[in-house]
Amino acid sequence: MTSEITLFVNPTAGRGRGAHAAQPAASALRDAGFSVRTVLGSDAPDALRRAREAVRGGTGALIAVGGDGMISLALQAVAGTRTPLGVVAVGTGNDFARGLRLPVRDPAAAGRSVAAALKGGNIREIDLGRVVRSDGSGPGDGAGQGNGADPGDRADDTGLRPAGARWFGSVLAAGFDSRVNDRGNRMRRPAGRLKYDLAMVAELAAFRPLPYRLVLDGGPAREIEATLVAVGNGPSYGGGMKICAGAELDDGLLDITVVGACSRATLVRVFPKVYRGTHLSHPAVTSYRVRRIELRAAGITGYADGEPLGPLPLTAECVPRAVRVIGC
Repeated sequence: MTSEITLFVNPTAGRGRGAHAAQPAASALRDAGFSVRTVLGSDAPDALRRAREAVRGGTGALIAVGGDGMISLALQAVAGTRTPLGVVAVGTGNDFARGLRLPVRDPAAAGRSVAAALKGGNIREIDLGRVVRSDGSGPGDGAGQGNGADPGDRADDTGLRPAGARWFGSVLAAGFDSRVNDRGNRMRRPAGRLKYDLAMVAELAAFRPLPYRLVLDGGPAREIEATLVAVGNGPSYGGGMKICAGAELDDGLLDITVVGACSRATLVRVFPKVYRGTHLSHPAVTSYRVRRIELRAAGITGYADGEPLGPLPLTAECVPRAVRVIGC
């Protein structure tokens, strides 16, 4: 493996932690003998273009510095390639890093871990979720375009990345949780997580179950009333909420958590259990393990790794061993 590697940095991650994290991470890598080039970008599409150029140019590794949004962007560049991904997790949620038991909010330790793993060949192949619009257009098209979207995406010659496909490492959310995200993203104040706490209170006030149509592994369509449907490649989202608590990153399957139709009071009682993963035993919750899910509901935006995909319908499938991750 070449000693030239690329640091892929989001300077605004974690309320500015990304900018401060890049230097100690880069220093740890340089101290270990690696030549480090830094990629920023004027915006998310430009950053993704630059990251893909680094991958095509033969960089020895792409090291993402930031939160889950930045890692999501990096996944779009490295998935389906032999270029390994390193993670310096300094965001707010850091669910991808948590799922892999990587250092969180300690950039120097993360940099040392990546350097040692690269030298020792400690690279693990894990699954990813791959999502496309069920109507044939790419997720992220239009108003729901998120940081991982690249309107110029084209299919590659490996067959792993169809035109318009988006990759996710943790959870695809579609329901009450994504409506909280929608509302929070529209709010200018307050800043940080408090904004989403207030958005949750507001969504609870307007809460009602919605009709969904699910197709699991090409089977018969299931018409259900539900509060939310979560599709997990990994176990958690939202900074440790174990919505798909049993999900494994290398089993070739997606874990589906369906919170069925329930009252507002039941939702308030069940929701805190998500942090321990004990909600899965509640009678209102149903779980499945599948390779592929088609998901349809009116008025719902899909979010993958916290980034908006656009409105349902969406189809997600598990792609085994889609990315090589350093040091996990």
